Amino acid sequence: MDKIPLSEYEVTPLDDIADGVTGLRIVFVNVFAVSGPSGWALIDAGLPFSASRIRSWSERQFGDSRPQAIILTHGHFDHTGAIEELLKNWDVPVYAHRREMPYLTGQMKYPPPDPGVGGGLMSFISPLYPRGPVDISDHVRPLPDDGSVPGLPGWKCVFTPGHTVGHCSFFRPEDRTLLVGDAFCTTDQQSFMAVARQKPELHGPPAYYTPDWTSARKSVEKLAALAPRIIAPGHGLPMSGGHLPSQLDALATHFDEIAIPSRQSS
Repeated sequence: MDKIPLSEYEVTPLDDIADGVTGLRIVFVNVFAVSGPSGWALIDAGLPFSASRIRSWSERQFGDSRPQAIILTHGHFDHTGAIEELLKNWDVPVYAHRREMPYLTGQMKYPPPDPGVGGGLMSFISPLYPRGPVDISDHVRPLPDDGSVPGLPGWKCVFTPGHTVGHCSFFRPEDRTLLVGDAFCTTDQQSFMAVARQKPELHGPPAYYTPDWTSARKSVEKLAALAPRIIAPGHGLPMSGGHLPSQLDALATHFDEIAIPSRQSS
């Protein structure tokens, strides 16, 4: 078993993921807008050079209203690529887990990717991906330790390390909507063809950029225990439906077999 197939009927449109949740696909990564009682927040900040596209998308939905915050699942280049340009226009706070701070304040680069794991073109070219750090010291601040999400009551921050040391996912218990970041994917992120086709399948996190597989497994187990009915991933299509909890349970149960490259698990 190297994947868990998902039914096409479970695919959810990016522009109507859940109540107050919409998304935008930028090449191979998704960003999300989440509305709250006092405004909206941008979840992640896409690839480099995508700031104008993100702003145009947000203006179609919210007019001239800037987000009340940018909230990061983690600081990899495909989730922070446009953040410095966006902040020039929006000048809003940025929130991330405190363990991500060294990578967002100019102090540390992420560990280098391993192009030999996972197979596929996306893995092969991973040494070309920027490793940071970015320096947004004037804007970034840690997410609250109590698991709340600033400006988004009803949402909970779920600490899901493994893909990075400070990776977070975001969960709304009311309708069991999960913004998963890169804790797992609904496409084979190692394969260029899979990324292009966007065939819905449950996979682990991008293997070439995941240094801690023990934590990554525990994070998927934690997310499976939430029994989400709507999943919005950083990579792949959003999904919804009553079968998702059991399918995510299967990913957690067979995580080593499905997600971990053989040379990492040996």
